Amino acid sequence: MHAMTLAELGWNDSLAQAFAPFEAEGCLPARVTLELKGYCEVTGADGPRLGECSGKFIHSAKAPADYPAIGDWVAVTPQPGDAMRVAIHAVLPRRTKFSRRAAGMEVLEQVVAANVDTVFLVSSLDGNHHLFRLERYLAAAWASGAKPVVILNKADISDDVEALRQAITDVAPQVPVFVISAQTRRGLKALAPYLQPGQTIALLGSSGVGKSTIINRLMGEKIQFTQEVRESDNKGRHTTTQRELLITPDGAIIIDTPGMREIQPWDAAGGLAGAFDDVAAIAARCKFRDCQHTVEPGCAVRVALEDGSLELLRWQGYLRLQLATVHEVRRVNRPAQTQHRSKMKKLTKSLRQRIGEKHGEE
Repeated sequence: MHAMTLAELGWNDSLAQAFAPFEAEGCLPARVTLELKGYCEVTGADGPRLGECSGKFIHSAKAPADYPAIGDWVAVTPQPGDAMRVAIHAVLPRRTKFSRRAAGMEVLEQVVAANVDTVFLVSSLDGNHHLFRLERYLAAAWASGAKPVVILNKADISDDVEALRQAITDVAPQVPVFVISAQTRRGLKALAPYLQPGQTIALLGSSGVGKSTIINRLMGEKIQFTQEVRESDNKGRHTTTQRELLITPDGAIIIDTPGMREIQPWDAAGGLAGAFDDVAAIAARCKFRDCQHTVEPGCAVRVALEDGSLELLRWQGYLRLQLATVHEVRRVNRPAQTQHRSKMKKLTKSLRQRIGEKHGEE
């Protein structure tokens, strides 16, 4: 990436204010534009440099999520004797962050992209789409603080576009849905309102949905390498292997990410509130605060389901994500784990007593 002004990279007055203490210490601002193994490329007014976290930064970092991620703004100083390397001393407060639970047994937060204005959740119309998976992506997007937009790609090879669009609208009525074909450029102009100078857009989705082809179209040239999707199962290969920040000719900032077939939102509770605010509003009208929405009198959810003001698919999606949220809270919260085990022991003991009493009666 060539030298750019800070404004072209998304710098603003709020960031300048947050950076003031580091400027007083002689640091320069830069944005993370490429993630590398153990390092990252950071770009500032002097162009791209290879960035490495300082020893003090590493010592003070408490978790992997504290380290620089793609889209982050960082405070750097030049490395003595090497004009192409800088030391990273701090990460500026993130305005938004798209996070997920990192793969593996240990419960850790992985920041996929930071300081994003809009998240393009890309799915494809060649069979590589799944409403349940999209629900989780939407929850993670809402929890991030960025605005989600659903992109249905490969419209040129599908005859069932409207049915899927309607299904997504039923699941997420407040989220814009665009049908495009990156291959034929159909529908790309409709994305223009989001592609404004200084605005950061992250493209997220499974491998093979066409994110790289979309980026090539938006960039006006072949920047990203693409591969064909296997016809046997409509699954793509991971053509994007690292997270990278690019600037379009129109000045929009694009973050590309490797494909993620599964995603566990890190802040599942925050995502649930954002993705299903309409359902939460209906549930708030229930007569009892602890209403389970089954047989309780005065249940507003059951009334809404019966009169059609709440779609059954929407309610089922809420329940799925709520279940995932409860599971995730127990996973990371030891008191919640203990409380859940205690509750299950009491239920099991009660069930055994009832079974024993029934056999005694017989």
